[in-house]
Amino acid sequence: MKPVCIVEDDLNIRELISYALDNNGYKATGFPDAKSLYAALEMEPMPRLFILDIMLEGEDGYAILEHLKNRAETKGIPVIILTAKTSEFDKVRGLDMGADDYVTKPFGVMELLSRVKAVLRRYGDTEERSILRHRGIEIDPQKRQTTVDGEEVELTYKEFELLYYLMNNVDVVLTRDRIMNEIWGYEYAGETRTVDVHIRSLRQKLGEQGAAIKTVRNVGYKLSRE
Repeated sequence: MKPVCIVEDDLNIRELISYALDNNGYKATGFPDAKSLYAALEMEPMPRLFILDIMLEGEDGYAILEHLKNRAETKGIPVIILTAKTSEFDKVRGLDMGADDYVTKPFGVMELLSRVKAVLRRYGDTEERSILRHRGIEIDPQKRQTTVDGEEVELTYKEFELLYYLMNNVDVVLTRDRIMNEIWGYEYAGETRTVDVHIRSLRQKLGEQGAAIKTVRNVGYKLSRE
């Protein structure tokens, strides 16, 4: 059974999601707010996935997301945002903060289950991937470790996945839509700004080696051999 934590203040929605997950091979635990979630995380084993509502009493979902991504025990656990907030700004904000998917209400249960499976599938295959090297960059998926010119560099989960994807496609021009679909697992038409944000951050963290990530104007990016 794969444990999933749900933070949702609407009891009916919380029970609906829990019922669907429990009947599809997961072990769902629901919480109405941040306080109850944090208390449980001190006592229970870490889940495989968090599902967060945004509009909550007290700490909202963005604050919970930030807390989870800043905590060593939970920063590598995927997060799906489930909310009635549908604006592009809210979606991009959630993704930029480290969420792995963004599902808007009202939602279909089967669609949500599909998103859950897709996110966990992306996290589950990292152990099978091999070490890659490009110029002074080395990336070890098994250890989730990146080094640049021999020095370890700390990347977020999405930055790591993005770099690994680029290093698997050296000199291949990757469109923003393709990157979005591959790394985030779905397509948000017109919302690929998050790709640019992550590329910019990745370049900064890679230092001089970041220059190998080339912008292909009006198209996307590539990792150059030059």
